[in-house]
Amino acid sequence: MSTRSAKTAFKSYVDPYRVDGSKTFRLRNHDTNASGGLHKETGKRIIEVNRRRLQELQEKLYAQDRWSLLLIFQGMDAAGKDSAIEAVFDGINPQGCEVHSFKQPSSNELDHDFMWRSTIALPQRGRIGIFNRSYYEECLVVRVHPEILAKQKIPQELVTKHIWKERFEDIAAFEKYLARNGTVVLKFFLNVSKEEQRDRFLDRLDEPAKNWKFSMADVSERALWDQYQHAYEDMIGHTATAHAPWHVVPADRKWFARVVIGSSIVHALEQLDLKFPVVDGDDLKEFKMVREALEKEGGPAAKKARSRVRAKKKLSRSRNRSAD
Repeated sequence: MSTRSAKTAFKSYVDPYRVDGSKTFRLRNHDTNASGGLHKETGKRIIEVNRRRLQELQEKLYAQDRWSLLLIFQGMDAAGKDSAIEAVFDGINPQGCEVHSFKQPSSNELDHDFMWRSTIALPQRGRIGIFNRSYYEECLVVRVHPEILAKQKIPQELVTKHIWKERFEDIAAFEKYLARNGTVVLKFFLNVSKEEQRDRFLDRLDEPAKNWKFSMADVSERALWDQYQHAYEDMIGHTATAHAPWHVVPADRKWFARVVIGSSIVHALEQLDLKFPVVDGDDLKEFKMVREALEKEGGPAAKKARSRVRAKKKLSRSRNRSAD
């Protein structure tokens, strides 16, 4: 599939899974096993087209140095967050992309507000920041396990029955602040079924190379499935906005999850009209002088060889554009 035809399919791969707060959100209305009407092989081709386009857009994002992109991944254990990040960003220049995985807070982190450790990891302009779990854990695992909240050193009079609503408000305000300062925020909830999670846990137990991924804590958390589903529904419903939308990604089919994630990221970056910086006239004059000096260094034979190389590169770029 070409880049052009992939663009026309964005509505099929992005819009049905995008939640922006304009409608009442119900998690049960989102199919975990959806495939968008695609066959797996077609999906793989779309993933590759998105990957190539993302490489181009990331280079422009970095060079332009105006916008930044924050991608947040949330989901139950074994939903496929790690593998999705690896697959979607395969081949992306690591110089302009950084992944942060947020585990159990340290004592130092607990001595700050609940968003502090995420705030200091935000991407710089021109960069892509990826949060594998995030400050949203404070409205999920902490909500399901209130004993964790009791250890967070928050003044007792501030821990009221409204604390989750207040945290939703804080997060929404924070993400609006980021958007107003040039950070594009996209959030992905990998929506896996309980049955598929079970199968993936069994795979981890059956394959020695995957044993390290399994923890008995995963089983304990699985027993709290319904509480987590309620927490996710409430959280997404209260924090989905037009400037920081959630994408409820069908995660039972890993390949289709990657179609949705990659298409959503590319679509968002396309809206920014990213361009390489334009070099001014004075610099162009200097470049011309430098070129002339460099070309004189190698003599006539070297100059001819360089001309042939440049001609081949130009032809290759032309063919690539025609293929897209």
